[in-house]
Amino acid sequence: MTLAPVAAAKNTKNVVDAEALDPVSLIRPRRRIRGISAILLPFQENGDPDWPAFSAHVQRTVAAGLAPAVNMDTGFGNLIDDATRTRALELTRAVTDDFVAGAFVGDEPGAPFNADEYRRQMDMIQKHGGTPVIFQSFGLTGHGDDAIVAGYKQLAASVDAIIGFELSNLFAPFGKIYSLEVYRGLLGIERLIGSKHSSLNRELEWQRLMLRDEVRPDFRVFTGNDLAIDMVMYGSDYLLGLSTFAPDIFARRDAAWAAGNPAFYELNDWLQYLGFLTFRPPVPAYKHSAAMFLKLRGFIDCDRTHPQSPERPESDREILRHIADQYPSE
Repeated sequence: MTLAPVAAAKNTKNVVDAEALDPVSLIRPRRRIRGISAILLPFQENGDPDWPAFSAHVQRTVAAGLAPAVNMDTGFGNLIDDATRTRALELTRAVTDDFVAGAFVGDEPGAPFNADEYRRQMDMIQKHGGTPVIFQSFGLTGHGDDAIVAGYKQLAASVDAIIGFELSNLFAPFGKIYSLEVYRGLLGIERLIGSKHSSLNRELEWQRLMLRDEVRPDFRVFTGNDLAIDMVMYGSDYLLGLSTFAPDIFARRDAAWAAGNPAFYELNDWLQYLGFLTFRPPVPAYKHSAAMFLKLRGFIDCDRTHPQSPERPESDREILRHIADQYPSE
């Protein structure tokens, strides 16, 4: 793989030459994939979280071989209160010490960077043994490239490890896909051990993989592209909401890739079909799709979601049942 020559020090732009992109050269056969699965927070008919169902879902995810991610978007991380976040952390820690959790700071356009609130969220996560995933905020992303890198450095200095998160503003108004100059700066932060990339753009993710391979090969690029989950073939790991539907099938797919087993492709196709249906606009309604699917599989009793989260039409239920009926056999 080839990177464009790095510009002289006086030129602040470090750009991967688009013509140098050769995706085939990035394919990493038989690689062991690091899979992190965002955990759906199930709800009861009365609108309260279904904590036994949540714990069982964490247990199934860990048993499959994936690490759970709690209080992420799939867990309504931007809609729940501290008591709910804390309970999710407690129940997850009771199952495993290998998990990550979202650190979310709500603010408004033009807000200053709120490092103190980020630290409070990160301390809550670290206290329970998890690794914080830094959700973006207006204060983190809205003050220029140098300020973005400085913000992550400031946060990383107060914890053992953090994971970054690039989110397209198509998903959230505070989201921002960083320049490669910023990404290079993030690669230089030792305690920033990886970053989730959710642009839904293969080329941007390939560019990050190429830059990672050049600058810091141990850095994890976690694909957040639920519409292109085969990015794992090119060296990405994953932190996905789609995997909450079927962590067992994701684990089988990942094992097939590591073994060079062609079953990888059939399993990936089934999962991607599910992803194309459930991550269509309005994208946040995928959480209702997940609840419906998990109920169809017999894993939860109720497919209600957070009252502020959008729902899918009732007609989706039969389509999801059809997909479930095509469940890949061992």
